[in-house]
Formats: sequence, structure tokens, C-alpha cells
Amino acid sequence: MKPFTLCATLLLLLGGCSREQPPSSNAELVISGPFEIVSQDPAEAGYIFTRMQVLETLVDVDPDGELQPGLASSWQHSADFRDWRFTIRPAVSFHNQTPLTSAAVANSLTIASHNPGPLSQIAISAIEADTTAADAVVHIRLEHPYRPLAAVLANYSTAILAPASYRADDQHVEQVIGTGPYQVDQLTMPHRLLTRRFDNYWGQQPAIASADYITGHRSETRALMLQNGQADIVYNLDPASVAMLQQQQHVRVSSVAIPRTIVIKLNNGHPLLQQLPMRQALSLALDREGIAAGILRVPEAAANQLFGPSLGQWFNPSIAAAERNLQQANQLLDQLGLDWPGASRWRLYQGQPLTLEMITYANRPELISIATAIQAQWADIGVQLNVLVDNSSAVPAGHRNGTLQTALIARNLASVPDIFALLLNDFRTPDGSGWGPMGWSSSALSGLLTQMENTTDPAQLRQLAQQASSLLAQQLPLIPVSWYQQRTGVSKQLQGFRFDPWERSFGIADMSIVKP
Repeated sequence: MKPFTLCATLLLLLGGCSREQPPSSNAELVISGPFEIVSQDPAEAGYIFTRMQVLETLVDVDPDGELQPGLASSWQHSADFRDWRFTIRPAVSFHNQTPLTSAAVANSLTIASHNPGPLSQIAISAIEADTTAADAVVHIRLEHPYRPLAAVLANYSTAILAPASYRADDQHVEQVIGTGPYQVDQLTMPHRLLTRRFDNYWGQQPAIASADYITGHRSETRALMLQNGQADIVYNLDPASVAMLQQQQHVRVSSVAIPRTIVIKLNNGHPLLQQLPMRQALSLALDREGIAAGILRVPEAAANQLFGPSLGQWFNPSIAAAERNLQQANQLLDQLGLDWPGASRWRLYQGQPLTLEMITYANRPELISIATAIQAQWADIGVQLNVLVDNSSAVPAGHRNGTLQTALIARNLASVPDIFALLLNDFRTPDGSGWGPMGWSSSALSGLLTQMENTTDPAQLRQLAQQASSLLAQQLPLIPVSWYQQRTGVSKQLQGFRFDPWERSFGIADMSIVKP
């Protein structure tokens, strides 16, 4: 783990300590983002293979978050949400020309259910190919009712692979063979995925023949790739890169509010952080409006709750704006007995300066800037914050081994397109989740979740969702900082670009390139 060093400071000011040299590409479309391809297993890197439209899931999601048929043409469930039947789309071939069968789907989902991901959190009795049905059907039986199963099957970790993808002895993924409109041509982990059009795709044939994904770690590098014509789409731009690209005649910048929230993840088992007044004080010390306007340059992004306005019924408009109040924050810390000697810069905890550590990462370029702002704002209440810039994997790793104190993350709230599923995964037990809460539980929230499980009435579900949002805003197991604004640079030669707010697909198959 690397401490916040001079190099990290230069990253803020100059966009990087050295220039990356992106590889040249002969692909028709070149995409660059900050995400490394760490594995061929969907549980670890499925989001790259689904975004590049190599892998597909049983259930799809439209731009409004509504579930749509994917590799399953339809599905049904029992009244108690324990028995589910998914009818598999006919006449679909894997990239190795073998047919998509119910047995292949059942095999892929069974393996996924034993790997990290939301499917592994569900008590499953059996996943079977129903050989008695006239159509190809996969039957999933659950030990307990679980209403959002179909939404879970839209998550990238449940993408369907051909049986030949797996090593026979241990079911390790050694080759990505999917059903999407693009197939793997070359894979150079962790930095590159070259794909080509799959001619036997079951849906409409895409216009773009080949697409290349190249990892660019720095926002500045990705922006220069677009400026210089080395890329057609670049994702996750910092505000400085956005300003530079907006001056380019051949580029447009897309800015979209998406279901992510920048939050401070807390170890609620920490002796101080487990106390609500401490969490409240840290929250009150934040200048959210200053961060939103000065760093993100989106004043309306200041977050007073976990779920933003893009998340429909989960956004509670009655929650008051989160305003900075140093006087109240200091009063809370005084009440906790955290003395602040007049000659000391820091409050004292157990006779030592009150110090917390915060992990963040550069995949989302604004996070480092926000972390340094939080560092200065918490200093105003006598809390010393050491910021550690590491790989994003350090966050769930610190959660698992218990070493994490705080982390600044851009929490994806739509990896499963049903917030109820996220709440069940994150808040059902005090363990929480690697990207969610840590060491926190609430009998009141558990009661709300139980009520949600036992009703399908839309009005009651909305009321319960509003109560859950209000409770989380009061208890602060995660401290919301700002709602996320996704910035993407796009070549004007590219037609049909649309950012998927659910971050499931780059939409390559829907685009075309028009040369001047």
C-alpha cells in the first residue's frame, strides 16, 4: 500500500508523474478506460467482457432500469418467489459454434453460484436443466423466497460461458467463449482486449467489425489518446481533462448522472467509528457543496443521502440538505471526550493524536482530489487523516482482513438493477460487503427488509424504500459525499453512442463510424 506521496500530489496537479505510451491499434473502434482486465473469470472481470459485448446474461436491462429478456426469452416464478423457470432463447450459438442449451446455462450458473458475486449470496437448492419441458428451460429452486433473482441474473458475474470455457478438473475459466455480438480475438491481461464481430450472432449484426479495449491508468493519458486520434471513446475523465477536450473540434464530451455515489466507507467496528456521534461529526465537517462545485464542477451533485435522484423511489426528497456545521461537529467530538489541547493541531484519542487512515484509488480520477479535500476539512475539527492511494482491490481486501478504517469509493449502486437486492447483500448481516458497509447492523433496517420481501404492492414498497433511505441517512454506516457524474469523451465520427447508466455495456453493436 502506497502512502500519499509527492508523486500522488503531482497526479492532482499535472495529471500524472509520467506519460503512458498507449499501444497503437488497427481496430475499427478503440476504447480506453482505467479498468484492468485482472482475470478471465466473470466473477472478477466480467464487467469488461459484458461491456465489450463478448458475454451476455440471461436478463438484460433497459436505460430506465427495467428488466428485459436477454439470453432468457422469458421467466416465471412461483407465488412465494422460491421456484424460478427461465426459458432459454432458441437458435443461439456460442463463439465456438456450439449451441446454447439449458444444460450449458445451468452449468455456467452453477459455477457462478460458487464464486464471489451476488448469486453466491442466495440460498440455492438446485440449478437444473429441465429436460421435460418443450422449450429449453433452466429451473432454479431456492431455499428461501428471493424476489430480485431476475435482477441478480443481469449482473456480469452471472454471464453465460460455453462449457469449453472451463478447465475440466477445477472449473477454472481458461478461455472466454460467450454468445455476444463480439468475440475475443486477442487478450493481453491486464491491459488489452481486442474483439472482432461474431458473424453467427443471434441478434442484429453490428456495423463495427472490430473493437479494442486498452487500459489507460491516467485520465490525462486517456484524454490525449482521444485528442490525438488514438482512441474513439475514453471513459472516466477528470474535470481538467474534460475542460481540455471541450476545446477540441473533433470531440464531444458526454456528462451523465448515473447510479453511483461517492461515499466514505467506514469500519463501523472501530472503537470510535462505531459511535454515531463520531460518524455524525465527520459528516458535519464535510463541505459537500464545495467539493461538488470546486472539484466535480457539478454543484447539484452534493449528496445528502446514499441513493441519488436517478434511483427513483429510493431517493427520499424529504431528507434535509447536508450542510457543513463545524460548531456542531466539534460539540459532538467534545462530548465523546476527545480533548483538543489549545497548543495541539489534533484532538487526542487515548493520549495520542486522533488519526484515521483513508484508502482511495485512481480508477475514478476525482477520488484523489476529493480525498485531499476531506483531509483538509477533517483537520478543521482536529482529526488527522492519512490518505493512502492504492489499487481499488485494496478496499475489499481491507474489508475482509479488518484493517480498513475508512475508504473513499465511488459505490456502484446498480451492479444489480434492483436496490433491494443490494440492500439484502450489503445490510443483511453485520459483515456487510467489500464495497458496502462494514461492521454495522440495524434491527430497524432488517425489519424494513423483511417487510419488503413479503410484499409486491408498489405503494408499500415505495414507502418502505423511503424509510430505508431515511434510516441510512440518519445512521451513516456509509457517509455520502456526492452523487456521481460520468464523463466520457467521444469522437464526433462515432454515431449512435449512448452511455449506459447501468454500466453493463459500451453499446458497440449499436454504433457506427462515419469518416469525414
